Amino acid sequence: MTWHVAEDDLRAYVRGELAQPMLWSADTHLVACARCRAQLAEVSDPVALDAGWERLDAELDVPRPGFMESLLMRAGVADHTARLLAATPVLRRSWLAAVVAVLVMTVIATDSVRTSDSPALFLALAPLLPLAGVALSYGPVLDPTYEMAVVSPMHGFRLLMIRTVPVLAVALVLNGLATLALPSYGLRALAWLLPALALTATGLALTPRLGPVLAPGLVGGTWVALLVVAHGTSHGTLAPYTAAGQGIAAAVAALAAGLFYLGRDRFDLSPANTPFAGFTDGGKA
Repeated sequence: MTWHVAEDDLRAYVRGELAQPMLWSADTHLVACARCRAQLAEVSDPVALDAGWERLDAELDVPRPGFMESLLMRAGVADHTARLLAATPVLRRSWLAAVVAVLVMTVIATDSVRTSDSPALFLALAPLLPLAGVALSYGPVLDPTYEMAVVSPMHGFRLLMIRTVPVLAVALVLNGLATLALPSYGLRALAWLLPALALTATGLALTPRLGPVLAPGLVGGTWVALLVVAHGTSHGTLAPYTAAGQGIAAAVAALAAGLFYLGRDRFDLSPANTPFAGFTDGGKA
């Protein structure tokens, strides 16, 4: 061989101070060069050399962060938090594309079939999207990191909030953008906001008791049933979108948020349970 690792680089290699890409070159060269391996043995402590190989193995085994994870870390998010967020199913492009498609079709249908002073179809659907996003972001059904979450030392409430806040923010932003596509309705097109917060907060408050699947499903079903009843008994604006209905939605949102916070300790996952056992204190996934 015409090139060998310099002695200073070998000493830095032993101390774990050899930087990339020289570290990679030295590793490749040492595999094939007996002379450099012999010189490495002369300048190194066997224990330190073993530790160096272990550090190298650990570095090579670390999975490379994806685009979303890298973007979050560049924005200042801690690496472990960024990984949890990047693994959230509803923050992936497929889910976001589906939500955008649903909103676009709903806006088009609302504009083409205008039967009242308020966009009833859009207002009925928009509050369900944040609830669905939160429901699908945490639990054994679609969360690829759920089994790891069960046995991790992280507080269950903190893990849920790490997932919930970004998902809720993205859903509200998408709903807001869709609202801008309905300028003819004015502020009436924003009547979805308080019901959306009320549904999401209620679903989260019921999760420790009913689990991350049944709780939002029950809340969403109740919302649909309420709209059906309101449509059958009202000849004008549906009850949830009147001033009184908006006030009730705000009160429900505040009450549910308070109960959700007071019950935060019930979101701790029990490592003794199976990965699909759900939450402690009676909640079942």
